[in-house]
Amino acid sequence: QVQLVESGGGLVEPGGSLRLSCVASRNFFGISSMGWYRQTPEKQRELVAVMTSGGMKTYVDSVRGRFTISRNNAKNTVYLQMNTLKPEDTAVYYCKFIDTQYREVWGQGTQVTVSS
Repeated sequence: QVQLVESGGGLVEPGGSLRLSCVASRNFFGISSMGWYRQTPEKQRELVAVMTSGGMKTYVDSVRGRFTISRNNAKNTVYLQMNTLKPEDTAVYYCKFIDTQYREVWGQGTQVTVSS
């Protein structure tokens, strides 16, 4: 079972940028999709961005044009580049993989706080 570790969160001012990383314990063979989700105490966990093994990318409307999901196969890493951050982007961000047998694996999360 693959394990995931997120990093890159922190405190940033509105308009700033952060890049989150999700490092997998092995390569991406057998992984059908990789995604980033976020959660606040007031909201249910929501999808932010997802990328299929074929490279198709989907974004929630609120981040489209500001966030970019990408991957580096050689480093077993999925990224979320977040630009023009807003206070409403404040959340714990989680990485999730789904394999070809529909099993899900989550990382432990990384806190992103957007505040002046």
